Amino acid sequence: MTDNPAEIVEEAAHPPRGGRWRRTVVVTAVLALLFGVPWWTLLIAGAAWPTAVVVGGTALFVAALIALPTLLFTGHGRHRDLPAAVGDALLGVMWVLFVWSVLGNVAHLVLLAAGVEDPVRSRVIAAAVLVVSAALLVWGYVEAMRVPRVRPIEVQIPRLGRGLDGLRVAMITDTHYGPLDRAQWSADMVARVNDLDADVVCHVGDIADGTVQRRRNQASPLASVRASAARVYVTGNHEYFNEAQGWLDYMESIGWSALHNRHLVIERGGDRLVIAGVDDATAQGSGVHGHGEDLATALAGADPALPVLLLAHQPKQIPQAVAAGVDLQISGHTHGGQIWPFNVLVRLDQPAVQGLSRHGARTQLYTSRGTGFWGPPFRVFAPSEITLLTLRSV
Repeated sequence: MTDNPAEIVEEAAHPPRGGRWRRTVVVTAVLALLFGVPWWTLLIAGAAWPTAVVVGGTALFVAALIALPTLLFTGHGRHRDLPAAVGDALLGVMWVLFVWSVLGNVAHLVLLAAGVEDPVRSRVIAAAVLVVSAALLVWGYVEAMRVPRVRPIEVQIPRLGRGLDGLRVAMITDTHYGPLDRAQWSADMVARVNDLDADVVCHVGDIADGTVQRRRNQASPLASVRASAARVYVTGNHEYFNEAQGWLDYMESIGWSALHNRHLVIERGGDRLVIAGVDDATAQGSGVHGHGEDLATALAGADPALPVLLLAHQPKQIPQAVAAGVDLQISGHTHGGQIWPFNVLVRLDQPAVQGLSRHGARTQLYTSRGTGFWGPPFRVFAPSEITLLTLRSV
């Protein structure tokens, strides 16, 4: 199970060993549904459009069906930004059309029960699907491209010493610097983070899609992030598609602490907090030497009496945190679903989609909706965020 609609193609472009045929079947089925349902709803299902409309519309769907996998595999598979960006946008358009076509067919049954006959019924549904989809795509694009709003969250941590009460932790994640050049967005996002005057700033993975060399221009504003106590970073799953060690080295080179299965300790007012980080859950299977989630190593040498803030990219890494007695894990990865209703599918793979949740007697998990986006440049009912976590002692 993937966590946003575009990752299906990303994973197909980087198939695991032995998984090529399974990925091919999945992608084929997805494409059939993605294009077939809107085609039927808009052109075929009782609307009795003129032949020229049906033929022209069908030709457009066929052209898009051929273009989508071509663009995505050429772009993401061969690391070419223009086809990747166009393919991502087309995928987002088709996902929204598919979702609202499905809902349109439900409305179709309501109109049928109300006695509205075809072709009026099907034409009304087709028009409604197009209007709603277009409006959501425009709104979703604006939501994806804007600088994220700050989401303030207070978290009570019983073991936190009073000297650390009020510690401000700014969290960004899933920036996904990629085919669209968002260097200015990156600079504006960093400026907003700096306005928070945080004690700790965390980047919780999926920094970019591509190597340091390809995405340095977009990532370079991160060097200007300010924090009074620490700036810390861990890898996400997308680093393991490209250059995980390269990104760890880059973040160290611009003054961040890369928590590659390790920890550091900060102190304020005579009290201390352990900040630990682990590799992404996919690291072990990536084949990158020396990488793999290892919380025991990350906490080795830490005083077990101290509270622990853990950076782990995926929420589903929480069982290890619970077993180790971690106080707070912060994660990203889910994008909050990014394009509704993908949040429902995300929940099948992850224990949380967004927000603060409790796991076990001690451990809390905060899951961010993400600071950027991946794939389609749209966010529908899943706004991006810069999270400001204020830690409170009890």
